[in-house]
Amino acid sequence: MPYVIIILVLLLVVIVIANIKIVPQAHAYVMERLGAYHVTWETGLHVKIPFLDKIAKKVSLKEQVIDFPPQPVITKDNVTMRIDTVVFFQITDPKLYAYGVENPLMAIENLTATTLRNIIGDLELDQTLTSRETINAKMRESLDIATDPWGIKVNRVELKNIMPPAAIQDAMEKQMKAERERRESILRAEGEKKSTILVAEGKKESAILDAEAEKQAAILHAEAEKEKRIREAEGQAEAILKVQKANADGIRMIKEAGADQAVLTIKSLEALKTVADGKATKIIIPSEIQGLAGLVSSITEIPKDPK
Repeated sequence: MPYVIIILVLLLVVIVIANIKIVPQAHAYVMERLGAYHVTWETGLHVKIPFLDKIAKKVSLKEQVIDFPPQPVITKDNVTMRIDTVVFFQITDPKLYAYGVENPLMAIENLTATTLRNIIGDLELDQTLTSRETINAKMRESLDIATDPWGIKVNRVELKNIMPPAAIQDAMEKQMKAERERRESILRAEGEKKSTILVAEGKKESAILDAEAEKQAAILHAEAEKEKRIREAEGQAEAILKVQKANADGIRMIKEAGADQAVLTIKSLEALKTVADGKATKIIIPSEIQGLAGLVSSITEIPKDPK
């Protein structure tokens, strides 16, 4: 008997320990009692009733990521392409997740494929390639509404790859190459245009500077010539004044010396000699000097007469 009691006690301890459950962080356990939903265990220590309670589903409340394989879709302009998507979702209600749909992940995958086909069917190829953000937003909204009864919240949907057919890719590459060549030609032409403009502006500036320099040189040369002539005129005027002053001083000195008519006559003859130095082609002699000249000639002839 003691052995039986010990065995029963040990069995009871094992059963109690086996029915003590600890729910980890960011998890939830959906509990059933006698086959029906009973309660959802949150994080912490819990004890279930043996043989009556059962853990129906262990649910992770973390954000999860599903990468779906490429799906064939057809655009509005009848181009078939393959697109693979990535869905970020989180379970918000473990009970609905456990009892809402049989296979939630497969349901999300099929729903993603049909939603993607509907959205791409309204877009042309070029719009599909350039409207990733719009497509992502529309798919997230549609999937979030559809998965709400399953206790799932879709946080983000991303188009991972968009793969057009090989022929379309070749055509797009040729188009991109032609566009790059066109831009290169435009940039080269703009560079040559700017270079020509800069060269022309440089020549223009050089011509303006040369003309300005010539103008300044001409002005300086004219001012120098003007200054030279002024200096020469001032020198000549000063010389004339000095000559006139000298003559006046000479006449004054002659007068002061009390010179007679003979001395004045000799001075007149000396002046006549200066006038007739051979440089003038025409000489006008006053009548008084002509008389003096005749007198000098008569005096010169007197010694020649033998008588």
